[in-house]
Amino acid sequence: MSDVSAQPTDAARQENVGKILDAAERLFKHYGYAKTNVADIARELSMSPANIYRFFSSKAEIHQALARRMLNAQYEVVKENASGGGSAEERLKSHLLLVHRITVETMLEEERVHEMVLVALDQQWPVIEEHLSRMRALVADLIRDGIRSGEFREQDPSLAAECFLCCGVSLCHPQLVAKKIAYDEAITPDILADFVIKALK
Repeated sequence: MSDVSAQPTDAARQENVGKILDAAERLFKHYGYAKTNVADIARELSMSPANIYRFFSSKAEIHQALARRMLNAQYEVVKENASGGGSAEERLKSHLLLVHRITVETMLEEERVHEMVLVALDQQWPVIEEHLSRMRALVADLIRDGIRSGEFREQDPSLAAECFLCCGVSLCHPQLVAKKIAYDEAITPDILADFVIKALK
């Protein structure tokens, strides 16, 4: 008969998962993703690597969970912004500028976080596509609001959202944002946002 008491309850499991992710985030930010392994995370928490493996099967799985937590936090911020006051056009422009600011602040100013995101993008982890799908739906809803209010012409909101995100990718993809900043390009986020929104009218 198995020892049930050895199995963590849901609440205890969530608490342990949170502690592991917090420790992993600290180490990733300090040493970098590539230089941090499961043994380092275990040592940070004064536990054995075997205990970490009770909750995560690999460092990659920890990374994906950490990326999901970070992207969930980002999504909640942009979702709240999108549901705020103002016209659909104002909220759509605000959305693009906000995502750009978040990219600059959390992915470029924190070099180690930038490294983590690039690994996730390069390996095409499902968590990235999950995040992009939610962002597409959010933008489609804003465009749908604009169509209803007469701000934007009649069109397929989902297709328009896809085009909008493709045009605005230089403001939110970490590598493209870094290049844009490095070369100090004349096209500002405001100018690009206004240009893309005009296509919806």
